[in-house]
Amino acid sequence: MKPPKILITGANGQIGNVLTIALREKYGKNQVLATDIQKLTHENEPYEFLDILNTQRLEEIIHEHKITQIYHLAALLSASGEYNPLKTWNINLNGLMSIMELAIKNKIDQVFFPSTIGVFGKTTPKVNTPQHTSIEPETVYGITKVTGELLANYYHKRYDLDIRSIRYPGIISYQSLPVGGTTDYAVEIYYHAKKYKKYECFLKADTMLPMMYMPDAVKATLNLMEADPRDVKVRTSYNLSAISFTPAQIAAEIKKHIPEFEITYKPDFRQAIAESWTGSIDDSSARADWGWSHDYDIARMTVEMLENVDVNMID
Repeated sequence: MKPPKILITGANGQIGNVLTIALREKYGKNQVLATDIQKLTHENEPYEFLDILNTQRLEEIIHEHKITQIYHLAALLSASGEYNPLKTWNINLNGLMSIMELAIKNKIDQVFFPSTIGVFGKTTPKVNTPQHTSIEPETVYGITKVTGELLANYYHKRYDLDIRSIRYPGIISYQSLPVGGTTDYAVEIYYHAKKYKKYECFLKADTMLPMMYMPDAVKATLNLMEADPRDVKVRTSYNLSAISFTPAQIAAEIKKHIPEFEITYKPDFRQAIAESWTGSIDDSSARADWGWSHDYDIARMTVEMLENVDVNMID
């Protein structure tokens, strides 16, 4: 089979940065076109500047590069999205609509879009949240992602669009600093522990949230996109889980390697967002349908993070 010609939107984001590299390693550098509204932090070429709301330019790029797959990662995240609801709606939802419409028009083979644990709300069961459950998010970010999930399911059933999605938990990585997310503390803490031996956390000590180390997130994404279409039985978005922990638990793990490390707590507006989310996820559908399994626990992840974080990336 011919390798896919892949377009990635939002390639400079936390996931996009690493996923672009992984896809180029798998399919070849020239098979993967990275796009973003900012210059990329990893090796750029092939690269195109793209505002996801510029539908005309998006279609031109699809034609020029003979795109057959799209990984649509461009979005505003939970915390930053609260500052500008209309902008968040436009980027997260109208951008997705453009992708789906152009995918149908141009006969794109596959589309991936990321959803999130941000779709959950206070009415969602907080322990082992099931695949099919109450979804009443309290952030505009979550609202756009729920709507996106429903539209993805609709476009699949109505137009037979092969669109696939994962509800990512908080993603932890050392390749880039996250911006605007409620789970960002779980990345920042490693940088501050290594550089300053202390960290002030914006969530309470006992705030349990689902998390995942980046290699597992990339593995899950590739596994889902490679799955036989007959095995992809959820066309809204799959629950995905690896590890759940609190700030206190991750601090305790870090102290095993940096005994002098100290953590303090100063909850801000992100605490309310975190409290509206779930604490652990039941991802049995992903495990049964396309063989998902995670590789990293908190101990193994902490070793790798402390080995690899570049403290010069923070002030």
